[in-house]
Amino acid sequence: MEFDQVKNYVQGDDYRTVNWKATARKGELMVNSFTDEKAQHVYCIIDKSRVMKMPFEGLSLLDYAINASLVLSNVALLKEDKAGLITIAEKTGSIVPADRKPAQLGRIMEVLYKEKTRYLETNMETLYTSIRSVMKQRSLLVFFTNFESMSALNRQLPFLKRIAKFHLLLIVFFEDTELKSLTEDEVKDVEGIYIKTIANKFAYEKKLIVKELARHGILSILTPPEKLTVNVINRYLSIKAQQKL
Repeated sequence: MEFDQVKNYVQGDDYRTVNWKATARKGELMVNSFTDEKAQHVYCIIDKSRVMKMPFEGLSLLDYAINASLVLSNVALLKEDKAGLITIAEKTGSIVPADRKPAQLGRIMEVLYKEKTRYLETNMETLYTSIRSVMKQRSLLVFFTNFESMSALNRQLPFLKRIAKFHLLLIVFFEDTELKSLTEDEVKDVEGIYIKTIANKFAYEKKLIVKELARHGILSILTPPEKLTVNVINRYLSIKAQQKL
């Protein structure tokens, strides 16, 4: 429930909601009224482990995730949702509980300004524990990470499935644009055939990851880094329009 207004007491109102300050000012009994909370909780979860260190056009994947998170948080606040943040690597980094106060975007920006990639694998059990302790209601979780293979996904999938039982989980990971260009290049020799075959294999695995996540009811976005922000905002607006949360 969230606060709606202060109103005159009517028979049947809960005495525990009496607003004594307003009562003293008005000289008659006043109570606080509440309505069901309409704001959705939108959390950006940023993986800052070694999988996010890959560079693209002068920025790392972590940089792209940070920029997209700031824009998504701002749009969520403009849509009167509550924006929050969690960063994760081998241990939980920063946590900003979801809120929609005017200073919330500044708090998120201040935290993200200090974040850097780390060199160990993401501890998904720690992430799951943090989510369960921080989030008391069903939320939209936008998890910025990266998978290069099905084996990498399978290591994390048990925890992703557990998270998705309680929240609407959207996994955002990245196309390797260099590999994609290799799959489209004209082959001129045996070495080119070998390189193109390997590139096609990795590109195919990325598509398999999308299908595997969908099979477990987990939403995903596979995106080139330069289109990350646009694709994430469009999916958020689509989720909100369809009232999936």
